[in-house]
Amino acid sequence: MKIRPFILILIASSWILFSCEYHPEKIRELKGQWKFAIGDNKEWANPDFNDKFWDRVYVPSSWEEQGYRGYNGFAWYRRHVNISKRYEKASLFLFIGKIDDVDEVYFNGKLIGSNGTFPPDYKGAWEVQRRYFIPHNLINYSGGNVIAVRVYDGHESGGIRSGRFGIYRADVIPLDVDLSGMWKFHLNDSGIWKNEDFDDSEWKTINVPEYWEEQGYEDHDGYAWYRKRFDVPSQLNDQRLVVVAGKIDDIDEVYINGKLVGHTGRIDAETDEHETYGCWDEFRGYYLPEGFTLKEKDNLIAIRVWDSRSTGGIYEGPVGIVSQDNYSKFWRANRRRFR
Repeated sequence: MKIRPFILILIASSWILFSCEYHPEKIRELKGQWKFAIGDNKEWANPDFNDKFWDRVYVPSSWEEQGYRGYNGFAWYRRHVNISKRYEKASLFLFIGKIDDVDEVYFNGKLIGSNGTFPPDYKGAWEVQRRYFIPHNLINYSGGNVIAVRVYDGHESGGIRSGRFGIYRADVIPLDVDLSGMWKFHLNDSGIWKNEDFDDSEWKTINVPEYWEEQGYEDHDGYAWYRKRFDVPSQLNDQRLVVVAGKIDDIDEVYINGKLVGHTGRIDAETDEHETYGCWDEFRGYYLPEGFTLKEKDNLIAIRVWDSRSTGGIYEGPVGIVSQDNYSKFWRANRRRFR
């Protein structure tokens, strides 16, 4: 069993080590009344859907305690929230508590995270604290936003029952491109999965950062791959860049547009003798070499991971692209805070 350091504070979905004095800023409270309906209809994720006549339930609490005793199956929650323009450049994360049993969470109609597996391959995740990154491009800073939560309960109590709730601002490395959120994901190993032209449309999706065990891949040890496409702003074209990959359990190789840009530990597929000592607790910051340029549109990051035992995957953030100047400034300014 791996021993984790005990002086940690976990900051939303973009996990990073902070001193004991650090507290993330909650910008919106989400405890209280939510709109609620039993049944299942993907149209209910649409922010323009009229939920005027839906029931109201209190979150956190099981739906059995609020008039739906004995109900097992699908249900949806909806909540309307405003977010101020002063958070336009902040990294925002949604804490949505522990959900019994399976969830998909939508922000303004777009899926931002899920845990567990819906029927017919039902697998619950009732004990997992949900924490999901909210992509900047989904947020309406000048009007309303809608959080929609699709839930499936297989037995006993169901719903958004307990845990931590709210929209939080996390003051972490000021990424120029934030890659937290949903990635393509596949178990096992193949060298062609790093290639830009590989078709990953049949792959499942997974939330990053988050252990894969908490997302339906219990007891998986060995290889897995992550893939995500991204754009970069034109002002980064003439800057040296750093790929920030958070913390990965255990070993990783990071590829950008098919080229290896960094790794921690050593994967030796021929001998099966991998160098893993301490790798799971190392922060990944990979400096792109001079002359390595990214495209403004449709870049690919692919991360090959090998896990030896216990938990695995990209489990702690931040994850993204940042200019070398901003990366260095951040660590200089926070060297005592992260000692």
